[in-house]
Amino acid sequence: MIRIAPPARLLLLVLCLALLAVVATGVGSSAMPLHRVAAALIGQGEKMDEVIVWTLRLPRVALALLAGMALALSGALLQRITRNPVAAPSILGIIDGAALGVVTFLWVFSDRANALTVSIHWQPLAAALGAFGFSVLVAVLALLDPQGRSPLRVILYGIALAALAKAGVTLMMILGPVYRAGQALTWLTGSIGAAHWSDVATVAAGLGAAALVLLCLGPVIRQLVLDPDSASVTGVPVGRMQLTVLGLAVALTALAVSQVGAVGFVGLIAPHIARFVHGQFSPGFLTATALIGGILTLGADTLARTIAAPVELPAGALTALIGAPLFLWLLLKERRSHG
Repeated sequence: MIRIAPPARLLLLVLCLALLAVVATGVGSSAMPLHRVAAALIGQGEKMDEVIVWTLRLPRVALALLAGMALALSGALLQRITRNPVAAPSILGIIDGAALGVVTFLWVFSDRANALTVSIHWQPLAAALGAFGFSVLVAVLALLDPQGRSPLRVILYGIALAALAKAGVTLMMILGPVYRAGQALTWLTGSIGAAHWSDVATVAAGLGAAALVLLCLGPVIRQLVLDPDSASVTGVPVGRMQLTVLGLAVALTALAVSQVGAVGFVGLIAPHIARFVHGQFSPGFLTATALIGGILTLGADTLARTIAAPVELPAGALTALIGAPLFLWLLLKERRSHG
């Protein structure tokens, strides 16, 4: 672990995030030097530069940052309540449940002409319902199984339900009319290309509300790192707190996924990086996790739109390329620890 004071570590992460945001704002189909980006940001640039920066690129940069923060916090909270290092929204079926909710919404409310019969603004609610539904299924299966509270069993139930959700999505995309099916398919792999300031405001408001809840519950959430019996001895209502934190994690996942699609593995990777560079028991661990999640998602999106230009790759594909090998390594490590 890097031996730097916790506040200094957070400051370094903020600086990295700010630098990456400026670089990401400058790259694209029409590259823009950093001094022109800075001038446009403060309203001193050319008119066209200001339009490109404020209308096209900054909403995308801001949405990637905020969605990454939400996914990272969700992963950290899930790992805390399950006391399992491989727990994450993408592993427990929550992201795939949200994706199934969205595609079900598009399938049910699409007519034969592939036109949507209700407002697209209901899509975030569909994502939230799908995410909550699959998280409840994982929890119920774990509770009904005598060995279900084993961390590995919970992970296996999540993987099975995620596969079920993926199958449902595939069948609906093939068998029925789905409004803007091609764009829906891009959304399923995780894409931030269609960002607007209204999307940024939605995610920012939800993330702000979650931050207030975490500030209020922070001391109690830290106790959940203990086993249930030890946490109960310290006065923590373990069952109620686990449900509360689970609900918050699912809400954060649904909030992010409804806007940027099924970007996976950020919730898995970010907490582990934060433990390495900041320390799990250092003050500001969740803040560090959120900042790293923003860096990962924005970095993936920036690479996705530049490495194969003019073709734009889905950001979720790049996060999966990094996250899937890490997940396999963590799963093998977990199996050896139980062997």
